[in-house]
Amino acid sequence: MKNANKIAIAVPLLMSASLAFADQSVNIDDSHSTKIMEKLPLDNSGEIQTLFDLGWDSNYISEGRNNLDKGGIYWATASVQKNNLNAYVTVGRGDSQHYIEYNFGLEYGFELSENISGSVGYQRLEFYGDERAHDNEFFSSLEYSKYDWLVPSVSYTYSTEAAGYFVEVSLHSNWALTENLSVTPYVTQGFDFQYVTEQHDGANHFQLGVEAEYQLPNQWVLSGHISHSIAQEDIKLEARENGNTSGLDETYAGVHLSWSF
Repeated sequence: MKNANKIAIAVPLLMSASLAFADQSVNIDDSHSTKIMEKLPLDNSGEIQTLFDLGWDSNYISEGRNNLDKGGIYWATASVQKNNLNAYVTVGRGDSQHYIEYNFGLEYGFELSENISGSVGYQRLEFYGDERAHDNEFFSSLEYSKYDWLVPSVSYTYSTEAAGYFVEVSLHSNWALTENLSVTPYVTQGFDFQYVTEQHDGANHFQLGVEAEYQLPNQWVLSGHISHSIAQEDIKLEARENGNTSGLDETYAGVHLSWSF
């Protein structure tokens, strides 16, 4: 078994999903929770900010892999932030098979300059599927936001169970179509270094998609995405060893409703 999360690239709150095969018990990840601070921006005022989010993804995709044998997954997140320190709990539950996931995390956001921001954090992962599993992860990210139409970012996640790390390099392009509606096409390149597999280090998957966000009254936000992941050498090598060489690319979609105050 293998987060924001992340949380695949999903929506601005839960942008990537975890790599979590329900019938295995190693290399657990959830990077989607590391994107919570996109909904709760940096704030040094000392005031407490709170976020609640409910969501659903048609498949549980992360690191270019489908994590469940069938169906999608529901997500629920509660987050509290003060002085750029964010504490969150995320629960995932399969909609068509027995699978439950809990993520408990702390994330600290910071600004290196006017246009460069980042975060570091830790999360504990607990999984209940065909087998019981758990993991500890340390993660970090950096983003350059001078130009809304081209925002590069890089994220890093280290798994203590796998004793390996995963890196994602992304480009997002943010476009406000109306005062309330924005769309964000993106591309992401993932690299695996003994995080998912030990047999190959390097290119894992290439993903592209479109995210959309609509601002509702009273600080409600409706968001969604459609994403397509293209398998690269790490996934292909793993599939060949498991006797599966077809259907490695993945397409999925999701929707989230969040409320912050």
